[in-house]
Amino acid sequence: MTFRATILTLYPEMFPGFLGQSLSGKALERGAWAIEPVQIRDFATDRHRSVDDTPSGGGAGMVLRADILAKAIDSVGDDQRPRLLMSPRGKPLTQKRVRELADGPGAVIVCGRFEGVDQRVIDARHLEEVSIGDYILSGGEPAAMILLDAIVRVLPGVMGNEQSGVHESFESGLLEHPHYTRPPVFEGREIPEVLTSGNHAKIEKWRQEQALKLTAERRPDLLDKKRP
Repeated sequence: MTFRATILTLYPEMFPGFLGQSLSGKALERGAWAIEPVQIRDFATDRHRSVDDTPSGGGAGMVLRADILAKAIDSVGDDQRPRLLMSPRGKPLTQKRVRELADGPGAVIVCGRFEGVDQRVIDARHLEEVSIGDYILSGGEPAAMILLDAIVRVLPGVMGNEQSGVHESFESGLLEHPHYTRPPVFEGREIPEVLTSGNHAKIEKWRQEQALKLTAERRPDLLDKKRP
């Protein structure tokens, strides 16, 4: 089954962008996933191809119109793929949600612009608002590409070693342990002795301890989530 991503955007030329390179690019070439950008302006009704208007109640910026965006969404059809809106006010993206999306047939992803999107189309077309972090971007396109990068890399066969996607930050609810490789000594810093001992039980124990330590230092909120 090919994962199909339909992107509703005012800038279709941004895609596939960096997704056409490296692992995701190779997967795209061999048909492991597909991307279809759709120009929202194609559904405008005036000669200026306007898609936005001033916010009701006043205020700065412009708002993406509900009627125009609804037509763009409806043009895709209702094939049961989840409809996502990249939005800073959405639920934070998690590795669990990434895995859920990767297990499905694909997604319809709306890239917001301007001050926001008319709430009525969000409600009427059942858009799931997704955030990639507590900061503001100029538009939803970079966020959509980050979402797709996270999804594509865990699709079957995309990573050469499937275990690479298992022992990573967030997969177990913890940050990942430190990594080391050659040379054995770098600027006076040695590889931890346990990693060259050949004792796999001790190595696994060390990695788990390091993962817990890093998580406690940098993301204690993750440990809070693991507690009953």
